[in-house]
Amino acid sequence: MRIIWAAIATLLAAPALAHGPTPIKVDESIVIAADPKVVWAVAGKFDSIATWHPEVASVKAKGGDAVGAEREITFRKGGALKEGLDEYEPSSFKYSYRMSDPNLDVLPISSYSTTFAITPAAGGGSEVHWYGRLYRGDTGNEPPENLNDDAARTAMSGFLRTGLEGLKKRVEGK
Repeated sequence: MRIIWAAIATLLAAPALAHGPTPIKVDESIVIAADPKVVWAVAGKFDSIATWHPEVASVKAKGGDAVGAEREITFRKGGALKEGLDEYEPSSFKYSYRMSDPNLDVLPISSYSTTFAITPAAGGGSEVHWYGRLYRGDTGNEPPENLNDDAARTAMSGFLRTGLEGLKKRVEGK
């Protein structure tokens, strides 16, 4: 009887050991000493990221700010990522987009979706939130260190943080 229970326990535990990656959440924000309309004027266009993100060299875009628009961002360090616009709400100072094609040489991430939003900050100015969900570069059960959860989280958080700092510098002129 013990053998039967051990076999059942093993079978029940096997699926738990074989599951793939879980989504990773990232959330970065910064306060900028400017009205949300001013910040939106700089960063509110889907194709404007190269004008304020220090790591982005250029953007090729089509579709403007319409849902379904696409952009390819080229990085200063080399490589590019393709993204698609899922939601665009200028009245709320918010847009959401997702990665279309992964490029593990640029970011160790297999997929992501992010939202960029500007809200009034307590005490004046704007609070800019850039947040999303992503999956590590290697979605297998034992990813190499350069494609694991920590590598993905660190890379995306760094990209978002650097972008927000670049936006603050551009808007505030400091």
